[in-house]
Amino acid sequence: MSTLNFVVLGSLLLLVASLVYLALNQWIPSDFEKRRLGLMEPSRPAANAWLQRMQSKMTAWLLSLGPWAGSATSEDASQPSALQIKLLNAGIRSGLAISVFLGFKTLLTFLLPACFAALMWLFQVTWPDLMFWTGLMASAAAGYYTPDLVLHYLVKKQQKILFHAVPDALDLMRLCVQAGLGLDAAIERVGREMRLSYPQLSDEFALTGLELRAGSSRAQALRHLSLRMGLSDIEGLVSMLIQADRFGTSIGESLEVHSDALRTKRRLIAEEAAAKLPIKLLIPLIFCVFPALMTVLLGPVVISITQHLFPLVKN
Repeated sequence: MSTLNFVVLGSLLLLVASLVYLALNQWIPSDFEKRRLGLMEPSRPAANAWLQRMQSKMTAWLLSLGPWAGSATSEDASQPSALQIKLLNAGIRSGLAISVFLGFKTLLTFLLPACFAALMWLFQVTWPDLMFWTGLMASAAAGYYTPDLVLHYLVKKQQKILFHAVPDALDLMRLCVQAGLGLDAAIERVGREMRLSYPQLSDEFALTGLELRAGSSRAQALRHLSLRMGLSDIEGLVSMLIQADRFGTSIGESLEVHSDALRTKRRLIAEEAAAKLPIKLLIPLIFCVFPALMTVLLGPVVISITQHLFPLVKN
């Protein structure tokens, strides 16, 4: 038996053994755990209890895999790491998010090569050893970097929603300030009012309000808001609010100017996207629409020529 067959069979054995161990020891609860959960939550439906128990077990298993992907802590314990900032920008605030993220990276790094080897063995594909090991390394690299790509997509999606929501929020905040509310109360009120339209921004303002209630300074709470949102426009807004609070300038006028600037920027981005649309439509138009159109228009003509003209030419 060649080295390739040994590697394939070993990968399959390791994958099956890992899945069986996970199912027996993590997902299926013991009798003692059933009794304990029954005493703690007797009124919860059995299906929901089993689902939540499975989720907790899966989270614990991913937490155990997290250290294999490396550490994501920063050198300064008081400052968040780069990975934690990305998770915050994506709207993920759980304290276990970093460990679960690293656990997913570890799991996919080993799972995708095992699936690749299993498919090679299942379809009886014979590759040279160099190509096989290259495929294994490529699948492992894809599994390691796939969570990063997903996180990058979530960050961009979250920031796009927040960018479109900020001008309306600033207008509401300006109205609250001009009506006599303080900046702290205005932030909490705007967060409550935007719960249905923009829940992401509402959550950020609610966290800022809770931080202010907990005793943090206004400047620190606003800087944390800017850090969680990760938008350059919000950084400018936070700097403007801190300076207005420090020097005693009118916050209402500053909010009006900043909201107008953000709304103008949003309109320019929309106009830019509309101007790029004809260029983007050329590719599907040339490669998809035109061939089908030419086939429909010239197809009958070509068929008629082949049926009538070619026999005459041959004769």
